[in-house]
Amino acid sequence: MFWITFTAIFGSAISVGLIGSMFAMNFDPPYTASKFIPTMGMLFGNTMVGVSLGMDSVLVSVDTRRDIVECMLCYGASRWETVWPIAVDAARTAMVPSITSMGITGLISIPGMMSGQILGGADVMDAARYQQVIVFMISASVALGVVFSVVAVSFLVIDGMPQLRSERIINKAMRSTGGKGMGQRTPATTQSCSSIVRLKAWKNIDSR
Repeated sequence: MFWITFTAIFGSAISVGLIGSMFAMNFDPPYTASKFIPTMGMLFGNTMVGVSLGMDSVLVSVDTRRDIVECMLCYGASRWETVWPIAVDAARTAMVPSITSMGITGLISIPGMMSGQILGGADVMDAARYQQVIVFMISASVALGVVFSVVAVSFLVIDGMPQLRSERIINKAMRSTGGKGMGQRTPATTQSCSSIVRLKAWKNIDSR
């Protein structure tokens, strides 16, 4: 999990930061310390929040929907077909803070960078332009990091067989629930899933 988190946060923030500084902000060179370090600080902080939310949502969803995942795999669903609904929900959850912040910037709230430049005597239009670029860079960095981390974690807990690897989520699920409810399943769901598996097994035997 560490390398997935590190790669998602560091890779997305650095790539978006360099491209944005070079082409959107016209920094020359793009890694000028006085401008690049504050920009990267904002990108790292927001990307970390998004990646954490996305990974946590994947692990919790796989644990709570374990019976559904196992039934899909028993019916021959591919790795991607099983992961897709979980990954979509996790990415949507992780992107909500960034999208909400981007929607209200300048209308309801004035971010610190823009207000600091205005108070420092900078032109209002220049401050607004830089803030707009920063908001778009943050959203791009969060989206890139969330997509990578969500897909990587989803493929980690459902391997290439494909089968569910419960041992890879048990520690995370126990921390999320405080050690309670781990492995608890609805009796009706468990019975239904078991019946489906048994029925499929009998059909395979009859076909032989």
